[in-house]
Amino acid sequence: MQKHYLLFLFLIPFMVSGQSVVNSVHNLSVRGPGTIKAQSESEICIFCHTTHTSAPIAPLWNRNKSGAAYLLYNSSTLDALPGQPDGSSILCLSCHDGTIALGNLISKPGVEFNKGVTTMPIGKSNLTTDLSDDHPISFVYDAALAVKDKELNKPTDIMFPVQLEKGKLQCTSCHDPHKDIYNNFLVATNQSSNLCLSCHKTNNWMASSHQTSNNTWNGNGENPWFHTPYTTVATNACENCHNPHNAGGKERLMKYRKEEDNCYDCHNGNVATTNIQQQFVKSYRHNVSGYVGVHNPIEVGIPKDKHVECSDCHNAHAAKHADATAPNVKASNAGVQGISQAGTVVESVAYEYEICYRCHSQNAVTPSSVTHVIAQNNVRMEFDPGNYSYHPVAAIGKNNNVPSLISPLTTTSMIYCSDCHTSDGANSPAGPHGSIYPQILKSNYNRSAYSPESVMAYALCYSCHDRNSILSDQTFAYHKLHVAQQAISCVACHDSHGISSSQASPQSSTHLINFNTGKGFAQEADGLLRYEDTGENHGKCYLTCHGKKHSGLSY
Repeated sequence: MQKHYLLFLFLIPFMVSGQSVVNSVHNLSVRGPGTIKAQSESEICIFCHTTHTSAPIAPLWNRNKSGAAYLLYNSSTLDALPGQPDGSSILCLSCHDGTIALGNLISKPGVEFNKGVTTMPIGKSNLTTDLSDDHPISFVYDAALAVKDKELNKPTDIMFPVQLEKGKLQCTSCHDPHKDIYNNFLVATNQSSNLCLSCHKTNNWMASSHQTSNNTWNGNGENPWFHTPYTTVATNACENCHNPHNAGGKERLMKYRKEEDNCYDCHNGNVATTNIQQQFVKSYRHNVSGYVGVHNPIEVGIPKDKHVECSDCHNAHAAKHADATAPNVKASNAGVQGISQAGTVVESVAYEYEICYRCHSQNAVTPSSVTHVIAQNNVRMEFDPGNYSYHPVAAIGKNNNVPSLISPLTTTSMIYCSDCHTSDGANSPAGPHGSIYPQILKSNYNRSAYSPESVMAYALCYSCHDRNSILSDQTFAYHKLHVAQQAISCVACHDSHGISSSQASPQSSTHLINFNTGKGFAQEADGLLRYEDTGENHGKCYLTCHGKKHSGLSY
């Protein structure tokens, strides 16, 4: 009786009404509130503590430690050095790794449980000996670690009640086994990721959509927040994408193994306003589902291993809604790495095209679908402001006389890559996710060298260039003859991105002219297949086209 009385006095601080272990599932006695409880044992604290022969002495532990060798969390972005669990963590695991019977107590071996329960049943509370899908524990958290990992607070800045245990992060840094006020025995609420932010800090997070959006789940499909009690994007915050225990995507503790599934969870029209997921089933798309585990957040510059994932273009910690004008990066793409027009690595892009250059420059991902006289698959070189002509993606265009431009476009306007390469359809979400048209174009663009002219045939071009202006020869005196009457397509003469100055001359590559060699054009006897600019609204063509020889034919 005296032994039990002393133990009771020792544990009084943990048994305050409303915060008591008595009312939690850690009360494994016969009168416990949970589904797992002893058949007859009435003592509450005995399942963890004993007054004598404890192991270790503090905190009077009544269970043997597991002898298991644990598989530890690891990822390319981990700067800490987790070791085999120690301190309070190894004590927690004496139940939660599922290797030792719950009733195997030092002071009273063989306590029996209901429903044939011996060890921790399979489920979220049984972490198993594979801790690679759980938040890392038992690592030194010191100032040196905070210097190495820029997204960690200094130990002195960790917000109470999160506390280190002898300089290490342990289970009890986040969990209080005696009180279950905030669910899962957390030491503080994780609403809006308050608990996560005690240690973690992320640039631009506080203004991001995942921190501020009040969108809720509409009840269709699967609940994106199956692992939390919260009901909005803002209140789930980090846990919109991450799961600190039993994560499906072990590296970085993502909810799901497939990277895009962590985005589809909300961006399928059931939480976010637009349905991005349906765009990726279209014939032409950035094929995010074609790669698993290839993307690495620490890869620098142009990826060595070909892949595309949502996070190559979007930073979930920084993305938000805000207006932007070309060429400035859109807020939904903020905080993404890219390649500058000069070819250098940019840690956080300023311009949208820098994101595109990361894959579509140097070693091109996708060769051109059109064979031009001057072949170039490096988009960065095609848009180089030093070129003699280019669409105005990286700089204002060179041509001051473009009467076909549709207002508000002018010759000083700039455009985005995604003004042409974006999801098709009037109400589709912005961005090059998926399209029914090749090259993820927003509208049709016939690539046959000979194709009957129509609004639909060149809908992409006509979204910026007035069709009536083109066919009334305001830009070029023979547009109507070539395009409407002889059915010669835009792509027969023009290279839509631009022509690298390293491969062309000022006379041969103005007005985006770069003849298509693969669809019926032939060289003249002198070997020429080119265009020559001879001044404002004047030029010469050297080629055979529509059965007619243009051997220096001028206009």
